[in-house]
Amino acid sequence: MHAADIITKKRNGEELSENEIAWLIQAYTDDKLPDYQMAAWLMAVFFRGMTDRETAALTMAMANSGEQVDLSQVPGIKVDKHSTGGVADTTTLVLAPLVAAAGVPVAKMSGRGLGFTGGTIDKLEAIPGFKATLERQEFIANLQQYGIAVTGQSAAIAPADGKLYSLRDVTATVESIPLIASSIMSKKIASGADKIVLDVKVGNGAFMKTKADAVTLAEAMVTIGRLVGRETVAILTNMDQPLGMAIGNSLEVKEAIELLSGRGTAALKEVCLELGSQMLVLGGQAKTPADGRRFLKNLIDNRQALAKFGEFITAQQGDAAILQDTGKLPQAGFVQKVTAPCQGYITAVNAAQIGYAAMRLGAGREYKGQTIDVAAGIQMQCRLGQYVSCGQPLAIIYTNDKSKLEQADEILQQAIEIKEQPAVIPPLIIGLVDKNGFHNRLE
Repeated sequence: MHAADIITKKRNGEELSENEIAWLIQAYTDDKLPDYQMAAWLMAVFFRGMTDRETAALTMAMANSGEQVDLSQVPGIKVDKHSTGGVADTTTLVLAPLVAAAGVPVAKMSGRGLGFTGGTIDKLEAIPGFKATLERQEFIANLQQYGIAVTGQSAAIAPADGKLYSLRDVTATVESIPLIASSIMSKKIASGADKIVLDVKVGNGAFMKTKADAVTLAEAMVTIGRLVGRETVAILTNMDQPLGMAIGNSLEVKEAIELLSGRGTAALKEVCLELGSQMLVLGGQAKTPADGRRFLKNLIDNRQALAKFGEFITAQQGDAAILQDTGKLPQAGFVQKVTAPCQGYITAVNAAQIGYAAMRLGAGREYKGQTIDVAAGIQMQCRLGQYVSCGQPLAIIYTNDKSKLEQADEILQQAIEIKEQPAVIPPLIIGLVDKNGFHNRLE
């Protein structure tokens, strides 16, 4: 085969064969194809798109480019969950122990944060002593014994995706639905998932700003799952304000503990119950999402999910005493309140700007490899639709670098809009995409 022929074929809008796509991806992974030819192919895909069969073939080519995690030793249906990224998206910290407590094995390979989107591994590393990098057999042994294991994403998993993403980033080809969908799904498949639940964020704090774009992406990923034999369901959730009240690694661990203790933010709990109920249905532990929801709520109420979180932390060498005393989590040296400049209703909360403020405080990375401050972040004190008085706290900011307080305060003042008249609050759950297509809003 010749790369130029494959590029020409895609440039002309023709459908590539599975063998052509597999050859192209493997050649690029093995450094036998120059960046300029792969860049030309990516641009052809960007403009011409890909059929469902092509996108599924690309997904499997990337999944097969490196190691495949074999979880067949672990009994039960392994259901993975993936979020497309957001602000105060603490769902994995809650869902992993909650779903594991319900009897569905949770095996996750997660990444670190970049920009304002937090990374699960960074959050877990805020727990004193927590070991976030497990060897393969250690990962499987924990999964067999405890039904839950989380480790950092291995560079050996779908290496083609890493190479392609770096090239897409510098060739203006990131915003392509087939390329986004195959990137996400290739890592989930290579990580050993039997079935997949996706949380596709929509709004100002999400990659997908509109419902239409989010539905298109969700449908593409669900179709990939169907074509490659991994049943997939996607739930579309609103990200026009932070999901939880905590933004930042140590702060989000604390909020997860509060939720699993029966308290916590209503919006975060609602999304976790929706995602978790779908995971239980796919995992064979519930007949319907409603049954799954009741099961999960009971596990929170009787604290079995909290106990599973402690078991998980201990298994990965962390200090489970944080469940009784969150003061053992890293604490910031400087704390400051951000107050309302006037009275009125909260009519807009720009999640992206708030995430950026948390990043500037030290909670996130502006570039790969940057050291973060796990104690830094923002504790929100308001939500959309709420009435506030002049001088009332809107947020509390935390950092170990005092010089960062003023800038974060300014960003937050701009991110939170206060008006005399209340605004319409968008629904938290927008809809669901399964094998039968998009269903507008969950009942």
